[in-house]
Amino acid sequence: MKTVGSERGAVGKIAFLIVGLFMSSGCAAVHQAHSNLQMDHDHAESATTPSADPDLTQDWAKQRLAKSARHQEWVKIKYKPASGNVEREVSAFVVYPEVKNKATAVVVIHEIFGMSDWVQSLTDQLAEAGYVAIAPDLLSGMGPNGGGTSDVATIGSTAIGVAIRDLPPDQITADLNAVADYVSKLPASNGKVATVGFCWGGGQSFRYATNKLNAAFVFYGTAPLTGRPPALPVDRVTLAKIGAPVYGFYAGNDARINATLPATIEAMKELKKNYDPVTYEGAGHGFMRAGDAPEPVAPIAKGNAEADKLAMDTYQKALTSYKANKKARDEAWVRWRAILAKI
Repeated sequence: MKTVGSERGAVGKIAFLIVGLFMSSGCAAVHQAHSNLQMDHDHAESATTPSADPDLTQDWAKQRLAKSARHQEWVKIKYKPASGNVEREVSAFVVYPEVKNKATAVVVIHEIFGMSDWVQSLTDQLAEAGYVAIAPDLLSGMGPNGGGTSDVATIGSTAIGVAIRDLPPDQITADLNAVADYVSKLPASNGKVATVGFCWGGGQSFRYATNKLNAAFVFYGTAPLTGRPPALPVDRVTLAKIGAPVYGFYAGNDARINATLPATIEAMKELKKNYDPVTYEGAGHGFMRAGDAPEPVAPIAKGNAEADKLAMDTYQKALTSYKANKKARDEAWVRWRAILAKI
């Protein structure tokens, strides 16, 4: 596995209705609800003020999205599940590139926090890079009023994590199948499809690589597992079915995710699968979003020496983290674009 650090080695609008939670408690609450599906993990700090929860406050992403000149639209993709007679409808956000020729399509799989402003902004950034990008809300129809992520959020502070925890794997696969089929047949698409996922979505992108794809990109997500920590057994049966190349993007400061990498690397190698993981040293889990956010703002002195020192220390810590995450994000984008260009 390659690592990227200060020296090159060989080796992130839905302002969810959970305001009042700080970063550590907010992530912990959501991930606790999800813990029986995938490893718990912390997200890198990305707020402009240290006390704000970056998973919830994403006005900066919304503003960036609003400034885009690219064509954006919400579509409803309907399909009939193989195991039922009731038609399912998935809402998805599509952005088209401003290019002359047909383009490869990329399916964006959201974080454990569902369809957020940042996910939509990232989808637009992919279109900016020249790709037809589509991000399905995998919580479509799961809300109390039949809506998706924003509707689920009205239930309570842990509702999104609980809803994602309870998503049937077969439904996730069927949703992604329908979305991939839809986007591959758009007039602007050349028929090639890749997936990319972040956090929980990274794990789903890895799992979905068993389907017909041109590539799967995994950002700080685990390979399919057959159990829970601390054993971390890799699901070799599922990995054996993978046909697409898998490209991993991991954070150096993400021990709980990285604990799965040695076994994953070993299994993929033994199974003769194309797996190329790179770790970005100094970065934290969620660095693609954290490094995309505005730089933290220095505090204004209030005249209380002790409080001012604490505020400055907190700011300096947030700034150091931000710079590391932004560096990792920028380097990951360079690598990601280069791989996409070869598909």
